[in-house]
Amino acid sequence: MQHDLLSPQAPEMEKIADGVFLFRSNVDEKQFMEQVNKVIDEIPFRHMITPGGKKINVAGTSMGKCGWYSDRRGYRYEMSDPISKKPWPEISSTISKIITDAAAKAGFNNFIADSCFINCYSPGVRLTAHIDQDERDFTQPIVSVSLGVSAIFQIFGKTRGGKALNIPLHSGDLLIFGGSARRLYHGVKKLENTVHPLTGDKRINLTFRKAL
Repeated sequence: MQHDLLSPQAPEMEKIADGVFLFRSNVDEKQFMEQVNKVIDEIPFRHMITPGGKKINVAGTSMGKCGWYSDRRGYRYEMSDPISKKPWPEISSTISKIITDAAAKAGFNNFIADSCFINCYSPGVRLTAHIDQDERDFTQPIVSVSLGVSAIFQIFGKTRGGKALNIPLHSGDLLIFGGSARRLYHGVKKLENTVHPLTGDKRINLTFRKAL
């Protein structure tokens, strides 16, 4: 059954830091995984490369009006998959509403994602510290949904180095990253070698954005 984020029974929202809000076990994992499977049936996960030609270890694909992409031409959003030339699969209206409602609960009103970048982490893979800066409007948050194997999300600060704020994320967790936090470096620690009934040894992360 789908959770109603605004119902009295919904899990409480936890403010982790300025602009960072966490809803524990707040989404229907199977519902979101079904959406992921529909996407990868159309446009599978693949390892992109950086503009410098380095392989990105975290595999990715997208859904929505546009999709994030990286190759030697640079980091950017594309209106269709550059490889298959197919349009990105749509974000379902049900999932879009869940994301919009969660953002509103955290104070980000009228957020409607037009893109969702979907990452697939394998054991031992990490996401290096970075800032998402290919979107047009940095007042809009990023809403992240975790599926499968747990991971440690790290927030650093205005530089890559230094001590990180470590946030454990488990399957079904929804994290909102906006406001002043939107311009902070963040990443994910190496994924543990373990198994989850939904995804095997993988972690799936959906990041909903207002890109255009």
